[in-house]
Amino acid sequence: MLNLSAFVAFHARQRPDALAIVYGPQRITYAALQRRTEALSALLASRGVEAGQVVAAFMKNSTAFVELAIAASRIGAVFLPINFRLARDEVAYILGNARARLLFADAEFRPVVEDVPGLVIVDSAAQADPTRLVPPGLPVPPPAARQEGDLFRLMYTSGTTDRPKGVMHSYGNFYWKCMEHVVALGLTASDRLLVVGPLYHVGAFDLPGVGVLWVGGMLCILRDFDAAAAVAAIAREGLTGAWMAPVMLSRTLEHGNPDGLDLSTLRWCIGGGEKTPEGRIRAFTGLFPKGRYIDAYGLTETCSGDTLMEAGWEIAKIGSTGRATPHVEIAICDEAGAPLPPGQEGEICLRGPKVFKGYWNDPAKTEASFHPGGWFRTGDVGFLDADGFLFLTDRKKDMIISGGENVASSEVERVLYAMPEVSEAAVIGVPDPRWGETPVAVVVPRDGVQLDLAAVQAHCRVHLAGFKVPKALELRDALPRNPSGKVLKRVLREELAQKAQDKEATP
Repeated sequence: MLNLSAFVAFHARQRPDALAIVYGPQRITYAALQRRTEALSALLASRGVEAGQVVAAFMKNSTAFVELAIAASRIGAVFLPINFRLARDEVAYILGNARARLLFADAEFRPVVEDVPGLVIVDSAAQADPTRLVPPGLPVPPPAARQEGDLFRLMYTSGTTDRPKGVMHSYGNFYWKCMEHVVALGLTASDRLLVVGPLYHVGAFDLPGVGVLWVGGMLCILRDFDAAAAVAAIAREGLTGAWMAPVMLSRTLEHGNPDGLDLSTLRWCIGGGEKTPEGRIRAFTGLFPKGRYIDAYGLTETCSGDTLMEAGWEIAKIGSTGRATPHVEIAICDEAGAPLPPGQEGEICLRGPKVFKGYWNDPAKTEASFHPGGWFRTGDVGFLDADGFLFLTDRKKDMIISGGENVASSEVERVLYAMPEVSEAAVIGVPDPRWGETPVAVVVPRDGVQLDLAAVQAHCRVHLAGFKVPKALELRDALPRNPSGKVLKRVLREELAQKAQDKEATP
Protein backbone atom coordinates (compact mmCIF):
# COMPACT_ATOMS: atom_id res chain seq x y z
CA MET A 1 0.00 0.00 0.00
CA LEU A 2 1.62 3.23 -1.14
CA ASN A 3 -0.52 5.96 0.39
CA LEU A 4 1.30 8.32 2.75
CA SER A 5 -0.48 7.08 5.87
CA ALA A 6 1.37 3.76 5.56
CA PHE A 7 4.72 5.10 6.79
CA VAL A 8 3.01 7.16 9.50
CA ALA A 9 1.28 4.01 10.77
CA PHE A 10 4.58 2.10 10.67
CA HIS A 11 6.44 4.63 12.80
CA ALA A 12 3.44 5.02 15.11
CA ARG A 13 3.67 1.30 15.77
CA GLN A 14 7.45 1.12 16.07
CA ARG A 15 8.17 4.43 17.86
CA PRO A 16 4.84 5.90 19.01
CA ASP A 17 6.39 8.52 21.28
CA ALA A 18 8.96 9.79 18.76
CA LEU A 19 8.42 13.37 17.62
CA ALA A 20 7.03 13.72 14.10
CA ILE A 21 6.13 17.42 13.89
CA VAL A 22 6.90 20.51 15.94
CA TYR A 23 4.72 23.52 15.16
CA GLY A 24 4.79 26.37 17.63
CA PRO A 25 3.99 24.87 21.04
CA GLN A 26 2.58 21.74 19.38
CA ARG A 27 4.83 18.68 19.72
CA ILE A 28 3.15 15.90 17.78
CA THR A 29 4.31 12.30 18.14
CA TYR A 30 3.91 9.67 15.46
CA ALA A 31 1.08 8.07 17.46
CA ALA A 32 -0.71 11.42 17.61
CA LEU A 33 -0.03 12.09 13.93
CA GLN A 34 -1.66 8.80 13.02
CA ARG A 35 -4.77 9.56 15.12
CA ARG A 36 -5.07 13.06 13.72
CA THR A 37 -4.71 12.07 10.07
CA GLU A 38 -7.24 9.25 10.54
CA ALA A 39 -9.73 11.76 11.95
CA LEU A 40 -9.07 14.19 9.11
CA SER A 41 -9.55 11.43 6.54
CA ALA A 42 -12.93 10.74 8.17
CA LEU A 43 -13.86 14.38 7.62
CA LEU A 44 -12.89 14.18 3.95
CA ALA A 45 -14.93 11.02 3.46
CA SER A 46 -17.92 12.59 5.21
CA ARG A 47 -17.75 15.47 2.71
CA GLY A 48 -18.05 13.01 -0.15
CA VAL A 49 -14.42 12.92 -1.26
CA GLU A 50 -13.57 9.67 -3.04
CA ALA A 51 -10.40 8.12 -4.40
CA GLY A 52 -9.08 10.07 -7.39
CA GLN A 53 -10.88 13.30 -6.51
CA VAL A 54 -8.94 16.48 -5.80
CA VAL A 55 -8.56 18.11 -2.38
CA ALA A 56 -6.95 21.56 -2.48
CA ALA A 57 -5.09 23.57 0.14
CA PHE A 58 -4.75 27.36 0.04
CA MET A 59 -2.78 27.65 3.23
CA LYS A 60 0.39 28.92 4.79
CA ASN A 61 2.68 26.52 6.60
CA SER A 62 1.16 24.65 9.52
CA THR A 63 0.93 21.15 10.84
CA ALA A 64 -2.58 21.09 9.34
CA PHE A 65 -1.07 21.45 5.85
CA VAL A 66 1.04 18.30 6.23
CA GLU A 67 -1.73 16.38 7.98
CA LEU A 68 -4.20 17.27 5.21
CA ALA A 69 -1.79 15.95 2.58
CA ILE A 70 -1.46 12.65 4.47
CA ALA A 71 -5.20 12.40 5.15
CA ALA A 72 -6.08 13.02 1.49
CA SER A 73 -3.62 10.33 0.46
CA ARG A 74 -5.06 7.96 3.05
CA ILE A 75 -8.40 7.85 1.23
CA GLY A 76 -6.79 7.90 -2.22
CA ALA A 77 -7.62 11.53 -3.01
CA VAL A 78 -5.28 13.77 -5.02
CA PHE A 79 -3.66 16.60 -3.07
CA LEU A 80 -3.51 20.05 -4.70
CA PRO A 81 -1.40 22.67 -2.88
CA ILE A 82 -1.94 26.22 -4.19
CA ASN A 83 0.42 29.15 -3.81
CA PHE A 84 -1.25 31.36 -1.19
CA ARG A 85 0.20 34.47 -2.84
CA LEU A 86 -1.99 34.03 -5.93
CA ALA A 87 -4.82 36.40 -6.73
CA ARG A 88 -8.51 35.49 -6.92
CA ASP A 89 -8.55 34.97 -10.70
CA GLU A 90 -5.50 32.70 -10.58
CA VAL A 91 -6.92 30.56 -7.77
CA ALA A 92 -10.28 30.27 -9.50
CA TYR A 93 -8.62 29.09 -12.71
CA ILE A 94 -6.58 26.40 -10.90
CA LEU A 95 -9.54 25.10 -8.91
CA GLY A 96 -11.71 24.95 -12.01
CA ASN A 97 -9.07 23.34 -14.18
CA ALA A 98 -8.31 20.71 -11.52
CA ARG A 99 -12.01 20.15 -10.74
CA ALA A 100 -11.26 20.32 -7.01
CA ARG A 101 -13.90 18.76 -4.75
CA LEU A 102 -12.90 20.60 -1.55
CA LEU A 103 -10.74 23.61 -0.74
CA PHE A 104 -9.16 24.08 2.68
CA ALA A 105 -8.15 27.73 3.13
CA ASP A 106 -6.66 29.64 6.03
CA ALA A 107 -9.07 32.13 7.56
CA GLU A 108 -6.89 35.08 6.51
CA PHE A 109 -7.44 34.15 2.86
CA ARG A 110 -11.25 34.06 3.05
CA PRO A 111 -11.63 37.21 0.86
CA VAL A 112 -9.78 35.47 -1.99
CA VAL A 113 -11.83 32.25 -1.94
CA GLU A 114 -15.12 33.10 -0.26
CA ASP A 115 -17.18 32.21 -3.35
CA VAL A 116 -15.58 28.79 -3.89
CA PRO A 117 -17.95 25.81 -3.50
CA GLY A 118 -16.78 23.19 -1.03
CA LEU A 119 -14.80 25.71 1.03
CA VAL A 120 -13.48 24.71 4.46
CA ILE A 121 -12.04 27.59 6.48
CA VAL A 122 -9.09 26.70 8.71
CA ASP A 123 -8.74 29.10 11.63
CA SER A 124 -5.61 29.47 13.76
CA ALA A 125 -6.74 26.79 16.22
CA ALA A 126 -7.33 24.28 13.41
CA GLN A 127 -4.00 25.18 11.82
CA ALA A 128 -2.38 23.81 14.98
CA ASP A 129 -4.85 20.93 15.37
CA PRO A 130 -6.99 20.15 12.32
CA THR A 131 -9.06 17.61 14.28
CA ARG A 132 -10.96 20.68 15.54
CA LEU A 133 -12.63 20.65 12.12
CA VAL A 134 -13.86 17.07 12.58
CA PRO A 135 -17.33 16.48 14.08
CA PRO A 136 -17.36 13.76 16.77
CA GLY A 137 -18.34 10.22 15.90
CA LEU A 138 -17.36 10.15 12.24
CA PRO A 139 -16.34 6.65 11.10
CA VAL A 140 -12.71 6.34 10.04
CA PRO A 141 -12.50 4.91 6.51
CA PRO A 142 -9.98 2.16 5.75
CA PRO A 143 -6.78 3.28 4.03
CA ALA A 144 -6.97 3.19 0.26
CA ALA A 145 -4.65 0.94 -1.68
CA ARG A 146 -2.63 3.07 -4.07
CA GLN A 147 -0.35 1.83 -6.82
CA GLU A 148 2.87 3.30 -8.20
CA GLY A 149 1.18 4.89 -11.21
CA ASP A 150 -1.75 6.40 -9.28
CA LEU A 151 -1.92 10.18 -9.01
CA PHE A 152 -0.69 11.50 -5.66
CA ARG A 153 -0.56 15.25 -6.25
CA LEU A 154 -1.28 18.07 -8.67
CA MET A 155 0.96 21.14 -8.61
CA TYR A 156 0.39 24.13 -10.85
CA THR A 157 3.48 25.80 -12.19
CA SER A 158 3.94 28.94 -14.26
CA GLY A 159 4.49 27.96 -17.85
CA THR A 160 5.41 29.72 -21.05
CA THR A 161 1.74 30.07 -21.99
CA ASP A 162 -0.76 32.45 -20.47
CA ARG A 163 -2.06 29.95 -17.92
CA PRO A 164 -0.31 27.69 -15.38
CA LYS A 165 -0.01 23.97 -16.10
CA GLY A 166 -1.03 21.16 -13.74
CA VAL A 167 1.94 18.90 -13.05
CA MET A 168 0.88 15.32 -12.27
CA HIS A 169 2.95 13.51 -9.64
CA SER A 170 2.38 9.80 -9.19
CA TYR A 171 3.15 7.83 -6.04
CA GLY A 172 6.08 6.33 -7.91
CA ASN A 173 7.46 9.81 -8.60
CA PHE A 174 7.15 10.82 -4.95
CA TYR A 175 8.63 7.69 -3.40
CA TRP A 176 11.52 7.52 -5.86
CA LYS A 177 12.18 11.14 -4.94
CA CYS A 178 12.26 10.13 -1.27
CA MET A 179 14.66 7.27 -1.98
CA GLU A 180 16.96 9.57 -4.00
CA HIS A 181 17.27 11.99 -1.12
CA VAL A 182 17.60 9.33 1.57
CA VAL A 183 20.62 7.96 -0.31
CA ALA A 184 22.15 11.29 -1.34
CA LEU A 185 21.71 13.01 2.03
CA GLY A 186 22.03 9.97 4.28
CA LEU A 187 18.67 10.60 5.94
CA THR A 188 17.77 8.60 9.07
CA ALA A 189 15.27 8.77 11.93
CA SER A 190 17.67 11.10 13.74
CA ASP A 191 17.17 13.87 11.16
CA ARG A 192 15.28 16.95 12.26
CA LEU A 193 14.35 19.26 9.39
CA LEU A 194 13.65 22.98 9.43
CA VAL A 195 10.62 23.65 7.22
CA VAL A 196 10.64 27.38 6.59
CA GLY A 197 9.93 27.61 2.86
CA PRO A 198 6.27 27.54 1.78
CA LEU A 199 4.89 23.99 1.76
CA TYR A 200 3.00 24.55 -1.50
CA HIS A 201 6.48 24.56 -3.12
CA VAL A 202 8.48 21.41 -3.95
CA GLY A 203 11.49 22.89 -2.17
CA ALA A 204 9.80 22.80 1.23
CA PHE A 205 7.56 19.76 0.74
CA ASP A 206 9.96 17.58 -1.24
CA LEU A 207 13.59 18.64 -0.76
CA PRO A 208 13.65 16.48 1.30
CA GLY A 209 10.55 17.69 3.18
CA VAL A 210 8.11 14.94 3.98
CA GLY A 211 10.82 12.46 3.01
CA VAL A 212 12.18 13.01 6.53
CA LEU A 213 8.91 11.64 7.94
CA TRP A 214 9.29 8.68 5.61
CA VAL A 215 12.40 7.60 7.55
CA GLY A 216 10.93 8.48 10.95
CA GLY A 217 12.55 11.88 11.49
CA MET A 218 11.01 15.16 12.62
CA LEU A 219 9.75 18.30 10.86
CA CYS A 220 9.98 21.65 12.63
CA ILE A 221 7.49 23.84 10.74
CA LEU A 222 7.56 27.63 10.86
CA ARG A 223 4.45 29.35 9.55
CA ASP A 224 6.36 32.19 7.88
CA PHE A 225 10.00 32.79 7.12
CA ASP A 226 11.82 34.91 9.64
CA ALA A 227 15.60 34.74 9.84
CA ALA A 228 15.76 35.21 13.62
CA ALA A 229 13.07 32.58 14.19
CA ALA A 230 14.81 30.13 11.85
CA VAL A 231 18.16 30.49 13.63
CA ALA A 232 16.46 30.17 17.03
CA ALA A 233 14.60 27.01 15.93
CA ILE A 234 17.82 25.36 14.75
CA ALA A 235 19.39 25.93 18.15
CA ARG A 236 16.30 25.10 20.24
CA GLU A 237 15.34 21.89 18.43
CA GLY A 238 18.81 20.70 17.43
CA LEU A 239 17.83 20.72 13.77
CA THR A 240 20.09 18.90 11.33
CA GLY A 241 18.94 20.08 7.87
CA ALA A 242 17.03 22.75 6.00
CA TRP A 243 15.93 23.93 2.57
CA MET A 244 15.96 27.67 1.86
CA ALA A 245 15.30 29.71 -1.24
CA PRO A 246 18.27 31.99 -2.04
CA VAL A 247 16.57 35.08 -0.63
CA MET A 248 15.90 33.24 2.65
CA LEU A 249 19.49 32.13 2.97
CA SER A 250 20.72 35.67 2.25
CA ARG A 251 18.57 37.08 5.03
CA THR A 252 19.67 34.34 7.43
CA LEU A 253 23.33 35.09 6.73
CA GLU A 254 22.66 38.82 7.15
CA HIS A 255 21.01 38.14 10.51
CA GLY A 256 23.89 35.98 11.71
CA ASN A 257 23.97 34.72 15.28
CA PRO A 258 23.86 37.82 17.51
CA ASP A 259 22.80 35.79 20.57
CA GLY A 260 25.65 33.29 20.32
CA LEU A 261 23.34 30.27 19.97
CA ASP A 262 24.67 26.74 19.48
CA LEU A 263 24.14 26.06 15.77
CA SER A 264 26.47 23.08 15.55
CA THR A 265 23.71 20.51 14.93
CA LEU A 266 22.96 21.75 11.40
CA ARG A 267 24.72 19.44 8.94
CA TRP A 268 23.41 20.85 5.64
CA CYS A 269 21.17 23.38 3.99
CA ILE A 270 19.94 22.88 0.42
CA GLY A 271 19.49 25.88 -1.84
CA GLY A 272 19.53 26.49 -5.55
CA GLY A 273 17.92 28.51 -8.27
CA GLU A 274 20.97 30.67 -8.87
CA LYS A 275 24.74 30.41 -9.17
CA THR A 276 26.01 30.44 -5.59
CA PRO A 277 29.02 32.73 -5.11
CA GLU A 278 32.01 31.48 -3.16
CA GLY A 279 31.51 34.20 -0.55
CA ARG A 280 28.08 32.87 0.33
CA ILE A 281 29.40 29.33 0.75
CA ARG A 282 32.11 30.57 3.12
CA ALA A 283 29.64 32.77 5.00
CA PHE A 284 27.40 29.76 5.50
CA THR A 285 30.14 27.69 7.09
CA GLY A 286 31.03 30.70 9.23
CA LEU A 287 27.51 30.78 10.67
CA PHE A 288 26.98 27.00 10.83
CA PRO A 289 30.36 25.55 11.84
CA LYS A 290 29.49 21.91 11.13
CA GLY A 291 27.17 22.53 8.19
CA ARG A 292 27.63 22.74 4.46
CA TYR A 293 25.63 24.52 1.81
CA ILE A 294 24.34 22.17 -0.89
CA ASP A 295 23.60 23.77 -4.24
CA ALA A 296 20.91 21.89 -6.13
CA TYR A 297 18.93 21.81 -9.35
CA GLY A 298 15.43 20.53 -9.87
CA LEU A 299 11.96 21.35 -11.09
CA THR A 300 8.36 20.95 -10.03
CA GLU A 301 8.05 18.37 -12.82
CA THR A 302 10.68 16.17 -11.15
CA CYS A 303 9.70 16.63 -7.48
CA SER A 304 12.91 18.69 -7.06
CA GLY A 305 16.47 17.76 -6.21
CA ASP A 306 17.79 16.21 -9.43
CA THR A 307 21.37 17.26 -8.73
CA LEU A 308 23.06 17.95 -5.40
CA MET A 309 26.52 19.31 -4.81
CA GLU A 310 28.69 16.64 -3.22
CA ALA A 311 30.81 17.29 -0.13
CA GLY A 312 34.32 18.51 -0.86
CA TRP A 313 33.59 19.77 -4.36
CA GLU A 314 31.92 23.08 -3.47
CA ILE A 315 34.86 25.36 -4.28
CA ALA A 316 36.49 23.24 -6.98
CA LYS A 317 33.20 23.21 -8.92
CA ILE A 318 32.02 26.69 -8.01
CA GLY A 319 29.04 27.66 -10.15
CA SER A 320 27.85 24.06 -10.54
CA THR A 321 24.66 22.63 -9.07
CA GLY A 322 26.33 19.27 -8.46
CA ARG A 323 25.92 15.81 -9.93
CA ALA A 324 22.79 13.76 -10.54
CA THR A 325 21.20 11.78 -7.72
CA PRO A 326 21.42 7.96 -8.10
CA HIS A 327 18.46 7.28 -10.39
CA VAL A 328 18.40 10.52 -12.38
CA GLU A 329 19.97 10.65 -15.82
CA ILE A 330 21.04 13.94 -17.38
CA ALA A 331 21.62 14.58 -21.07
CA ILE A 332 22.51 17.86 -22.74
CA CYS A 333 20.63 17.83 -26.06
CA ASP A 334 20.41 19.88 -29.22
CA GLU A 335 17.09 20.98 -30.72
CA ALA A 336 16.55 17.59 -32.33
CA GLY A 337 17.12 15.75 -29.05
CA ALA A 338 20.57 14.43 -29.92
CA PRO A 339 22.99 14.29 -26.97
CA LEU A 340 25.90 16.73 -26.91
CA PRO A 341 29.42 16.05 -25.58
CA PRO A 342 30.77 17.35 -22.23
CA GLY A 343 31.44 21.08 -22.19
CA GLN A 344 28.96 21.91 -24.95
CA GLU A 345 25.84 23.93 -24.12
CA GLY A 346 22.37 22.67 -24.91
CA GLU A 347 19.00 21.98 -23.35
CA ILE A 348 19.12 20.11 -20.04
CA CYS A 349 17.05 16.93 -20.35
CA LEU A 350 16.23 14.54 -17.50
CA ARG A 351 15.08 10.97 -17.28
CA GLY A 352 14.24 8.74 -14.33
CA PRO A 353 11.48 7.38 -12.11
CA LYS A 354 10.82 10.65 -10.31
CA VAL A 355 10.09 12.58 -13.52
CA PHE A 356 6.40 13.52 -13.68
CA LYS A 357 3.60 11.74 -15.57
CA GLY A 358 2.68 14.75 -17.68
CA TYR A 359 0.46 17.84 -17.59
CA TRP A 360 -3.11 17.58 -16.36
CA ASN A 361 -5.62 17.36 -19.22
CA ASP A 362 -3.04 18.60 -21.71
CA PRO A 363 -1.61 15.81 -23.87
CA ALA A 364 -0.24 18.30 -26.43
CA LYS A 365 1.94 20.10 -23.86
CA THR A 366 2.96 16.75 -22.38
CA GLU A 367 4.08 15.40 -25.74
CA ALA A 368 5.97 18.61 -26.56
CA SER A 369 7.85 18.40 -23.25
CA PHE A 370 9.53 15.06 -23.97
CA HIS A 371 12.10 13.87 -26.47
CA PRO A 372 11.90 10.23 -27.64
CA GLY A 373 13.20 7.82 -25.03
CA GLY A 374 11.44 9.53 -22.14
CA TRP A 375 13.78 12.54 -21.88
CA PHE A 376 12.02 15.48 -20.21
CA ARG A 377 12.91 18.81 -21.78
CA THR A 378 13.49 21.20 -18.90
CA GLY A 379 13.74 24.34 -21.02
CA ASP A 380 16.96 25.23 -19.18
CA VAL A 381 20.31 25.58 -20.92
CA GLY A 382 23.56 24.26 -19.49
CA PHE A 383 26.41 21.83 -19.87
CA LEU A 384 27.99 18.88 -18.12
CA ASP A 385 31.72 18.93 -17.45
CA ALA A 386 33.95 15.91 -17.85
CA ASP A 387 33.21 14.84 -14.25
CA GLY A 388 29.43 14.95 -14.72
CA PHE A 389 28.81 18.19 -12.82
CA LEU A 390 25.95 20.29 -14.16
CA PHE A 391 26.37 24.01 -14.91
CA LEU A 392 23.33 26.17 -15.72
CA THR A 393 23.93 28.98 -18.18
CA ASP A 394 20.50 30.22 -19.27
CA ARG A 395 16.78 29.54 -19.30
CA LYS A 396 15.36 28.60 -22.65
CA LYS A 397 11.85 29.15 -21.39
CA ASP A 398 10.72 32.72 -20.92
CA MET A 399 10.81 32.50 -17.14
CA ILE A 400 11.76 34.86 -14.36
CA ILE A 401 12.77 33.47 -10.96
CA SER A 402 12.08 35.99 -8.20
CA GLY A 403 12.68 34.98 -4.60
CA GLY A 404 12.55 31.32 -5.61
CA GLU A 405 9.16 31.72 -7.32
CA ASN A 406 8.67 31.15 -11.06
CA VAL A 407 7.11 34.04 -12.96
CA ALA A 408 6.09 33.33 -16.55
CA SER A 409 6.62 36.50 -18.56
CA SER A 410 3.74 35.65 -20.86
CA GLU A 411 1.35 35.35 -17.93
CA VAL A 412 2.14 38.92 -16.84
CA GLU A 413 1.99 40.12 -20.44
CA ARG A 414 -1.50 38.65 -20.82
CA VAL A 415 -2.65 40.81 -17.90
CA LEU A 416 -0.90 43.92 -19.26
CA TYR A 417 -2.59 43.52 -22.64
CA ALA A 418 -5.95 43.69 -20.88
CA MET A 419 -5.22 47.35 -20.06
CA PRO A 420 -6.81 49.63 -22.65
CA GLU A 421 -3.81 51.97 -22.37
CA VAL A 422 -1.34 49.29 -23.55
CA SER A 423 -0.49 48.83 -27.22
CA GLU A 424 2.47 46.46 -26.84
CA ALA A 425 4.07 44.85 -23.80
CA ALA A 426 7.00 42.66 -22.89
CA VAL A 427 8.07 41.51 -19.44
CA ILE A 428 11.66 40.63 -18.62
CA GLY A 429 13.62 39.76 -15.50
CA VAL A 430 16.42 42.02 -14.32
CA PRO A 431 19.03 41.08 -11.70
CA ASP A 432 18.24 42.00 -8.11
CA PRO A 433 20.64 41.52 -5.18
CA ARG A 434 17.91 40.34 -2.81
CA TRP A 435 15.34 38.56 -5.00
CA GLY A 436 17.62 37.16 -7.70
CA GLU A 437 15.45 38.73 -10.38
CA THR A 438 12.50 41.10 -10.47
CA PRO A 439 9.99 41.55 -13.32
CA VAL A 440 10.08 44.73 -15.36
CA ALA A 441 7.33 45.75 -17.78
CA VAL A 442 8.43 47.31 -21.08
CA VAL A 443 5.33 48.92 -22.58
CA VAL A 444 4.37 50.83 -25.70
CA PRO A 445 1.35 52.95 -24.71
CA ARG A 446 -1.45 53.71 -27.10
CA ASP A 447 -1.24 57.07 -28.84
CA GLY A 448 -2.06 60.01 -26.63
CA VAL A 449 -2.25 57.90 -23.42
CA GLN A 450 -0.37 58.64 -20.20
CA LEU A 451 0.76 55.57 -18.26
CA ASP A 452 2.75 55.24 -15.05
CA LEU A 453 4.03 52.43 -12.83
CA ALA A 454 1.37 52.93 -10.16
CA ALA A 455 -1.44 52.37 -12.67
CA VAL A 456 0.25 49.27 -14.09
CA GLN A 457 0.82 47.80 -10.64
CA ALA A 458 -2.72 48.54 -9.49
CA HIS A 459 -4.12 46.72 -12.53
CA CYS A 460 -1.79 43.75 -12.15
CA ARG A 461 -2.49 43.28 -8.43
CA VAL A 462 -6.13 42.57 -9.21
CA HIS A 463 -5.21 39.62 -11.42
CA LEU A 464 -1.78 38.43 -10.27
CA ALA A 465 0.10 37.42 -7.16
CA GLY A 466 2.20 40.20 -5.69
CA PHE A 467 5.53 38.63 -6.65
CA LYS A 468 4.47 38.66 -10.32
CA VAL A 469 3.61 42.36 -10.38
CA PRO A 470 6.23 44.39 -12.32
CA LYS A 471 8.56 46.32 -10.04
CA ALA A 472 9.51 48.83 -12.72
CA LEU A 473 8.06 50.26 -15.93
CA GLU A 474 9.90 51.20 -19.11
CA LEU A 475 7.95 53.17 -21.71
CA ARG A 476 9.01 52.79 -25.34
CA ASP A 477 7.86 54.00 -28.75
CA ALA A 478 8.37 50.45 -30.09
CA LEU A 479 9.67 47.04 -29.03
CA PRO A 480 12.68 45.50 -30.77
CA ARG A 481 11.61 42.62 -32.99
CA ASN A 482 13.23 40.14 -35.35
CA PRO A 483 12.12 39.82 -39.02
CA SER A 484 9.39 37.36 -38.04
CA GLY A 485 7.96 39.82 -35.53
CA LYS A 486 9.15 38.12 -32.32
CA VAL A 487 10.09 40.52 -29.52
CA LEU A 488 13.85 40.43 -28.89
CA LYS A 489 13.89 40.23 -25.11
CA ARG A 490 17.64 39.66 -25.14
CA VAL A 491 18.02 43.16 -26.57
CA LEU A 492 15.75 44.60 -23.89
CA ARG A 493 17.77 42.89 -21.16
CA GLU A 494 21.02 44.25 -22.60
CA GLU A 495 19.59 47.76 -22.87
CA LEU A 496 18.30 47.78 -19.30
CA ALA A 497 21.57 46.35 -18.01
CA GLN A 498 23.48 49.13 -19.77
CA LYS A 499 21.06 51.71 -18.40
CA ALA A 500 21.67 50.38 -14.86
CA GLN A 501 25.45 50.54 -15.37
CA ASP A 502 25.26 54.09 -16.65
CA LYS A 503 23.16 55.09 -13.65
CA GLU A 504 25.69 53.58 -11.23
CA ALA A 505 28.54 55.34 -13.03
CA THR A 506 26.85 58.75 -12.77
CA PRO A 507 28.28 60.69 -9.80
